Amino acid sequence: MHVSLSAKKAALLSLLIWLHSMPVYSDDTGEVSVKSAETSLLGDDYVLNADIDYQLSNKATEALKNGVPLLWTYQFKVEELRDYLWNKTIIEKNILYRVQYHALLNVYRVKNESNGSVNNFSTLQAALDLLSTLRDYRLLEKSKILVSKTYLAKIKISFERDALPLPLRPIAYLNSQWYLSSDWFVWPLKK
Repeated sequence: MHVSLSAKKAALLSLLIWLHSMPVYSDDTGEVSVKSAETSLLGDDYVLNADIDYQLSNKATEALKNGVPLLWTYQFKVEELRDYLWNKTIIEKNILYRVQYHALLNVYRVKNESNGSVNNFSTLQAALDLLSTLRDYRLLEKSKILVSKTYLAKIKISFERDALPLPLRPIAYLNSQWYLSSDWFVWPLKK
């Protein structure tokens, strides 16, 4: 059986229209946002303190309870402001966190994939509370900062949709309930 190219395009268009018309209720959308962030000098290092708000949608919570791990990357940047071209990146760091529910143990496990540390919690809210508070994270050495220059610090939380199981990925890209990333939060680096 031979299917013409226009029939394939029509079928694909019908599928996209159907997926787009699926109802998404605004009270069920999730959100991750950086509420506050600041840097301060601690010894010879600039450290970061940040508060993040995690509001998971029902779909994300349901997937988590069914054993699907959810991953977020914490992205950090410090840039030197320049009058020409674009800002110069002084430092760029990432931390990857995995949240997973283990039904047999009835625990939520938060793993820092960057250093291997693991914490277990009896509730999802307690696990999210750990992710929501970042304290005294070593960002960069004082020696990399010049007093005569101006710097911006940035933080962004990115939900890793590509880490979801393959059958769930197309839905995660099309459904707003899976938009669980923050925007860049930017503030001046205090010297």
